[in-house]
Amino acid sequence: MSEEVLGFEMTLEYSDGARLMILSMKTQISRRRMLGRTSAALALAGLSSAPVAAPRSGKQMGVSIASYGQRLRAGGELGLPSFRDALNILDHCHRHGAGGVQIGVRGWQTAFARKVRDRRESLGMYLEGQIGLPRKDSDIDRFESEIKAAKEAGATIVRTVMLGGRRYENFKTLASWNEFKRSSYGALERAAKVVERRRVKLAVENHKDWRAPELIGILKRIGSEYVGATIDTGNSLSLLEDVMTTVEALAPYAFTTHFKDMGVAGYDEGFLLAEVPLGKGFVDLRRIIDVCERANAEIQFNLEMITRDPLKVPCLTEGYWTTFGELPGIHLARTLSQVKARQGASPMPRVAGKSAKGRVALEEANVRDSFEHAREALGLG
Repeated sequence: MSEEVLGFEMTLEYSDGARLMILSMKTQISRRRMLGRTSAALALAGLSSAPVAAPRSGKQMGVSIASYGQRLRAGGELGLPSFRDALNILDHCHRHGAGGVQIGVRGWQTAFARKVRDRRESLGMYLEGQIGLPRKDSDIDRFESEIKAAKEAGATIVRTVMLGGRRYENFKTLASWNEFKRSSYGALERAAKVVERRRVKLAVENHKDWRAPELIGILKRIGSEYVGATIDTGNSLSLLEDVMTTVEALAPYAFTTHFKDMGVAGYDEGFLLAEVPLGKGFVDLRRIIDVCERANAEIQFNLEMITRDPLKVPCLTEGYWTTFGELPGIHLARTLSQVKARQGASPMPRVAGKSAKGRVALEEANVRDSFEHAREALGLG
């Protein structure tokens, strides 16, 4: 379309490379000029014309690939250009204003890792890897190969988890939980030897598995400067920990983050827990930034905005308590009191019943809105 009718004959489509919802125009118009001409274009592009706060410590918020779970699952079904690899994911996230990405490095070969490094450097972005632990001795070669590839691409930090699921769902007996603890520590020992040799930091997430004192005990026992924590700012509420208590405890050990806001609501067996766009929940995001940066001035804040139905935390059922031993009941009382006080503060997300196209569109809007809040309210440019 001509510049004169900009804002009246726009159509919305997915670009072929970055897979971002952008404006289709009949003539070439620079982004800078377009943004200056119309607030509608700004809203659709996921940017803002409002004054932007000065970036805190010069940082831009990054993004975890988990924020695009709906797109990864439904892209092919919708006929959308797929996230083929890390290269077009970098492009997509850069268009949102992301300072970096946190992404899996499984299967990366040296030549591809170098392409990622070159693209990342050309965009001025950082990279953090995601990796699975070596659960057996036979996994060590795979783990080391992936650490090597991540480093070749420019990652100095890789995030990992010990449990892919949720403690209160995965383990039906105390014996199975104790076996998991034993095997997970062995996996982390194997990993520590590799990351120490390769000089890459391994960041273990509080992934609805370890309460903060438990994770800290593991990290102290490993005793390596290359093994620390990924702070997820919402997960540990599901284990009856206060958000700020978790952040303050883990901050001295943290290399990186999953930065998120949360909404809660009660239900008959416990409470519902859900990620919501930054600024829409109850989490004190600015305080978290302050606490984390005091402990580690170099820490990055990576958005993890998972668009899904709320998770059920059945803390009023007997099965939930199987792995918690003698955890005092005051933790339950405090958590439920907080849920009661906070519920209704923000709408709980729902994707059930939405079309694939609707889920992807909601996901894109949630990420866009989170970046806008990070820029305007938190100083994460």
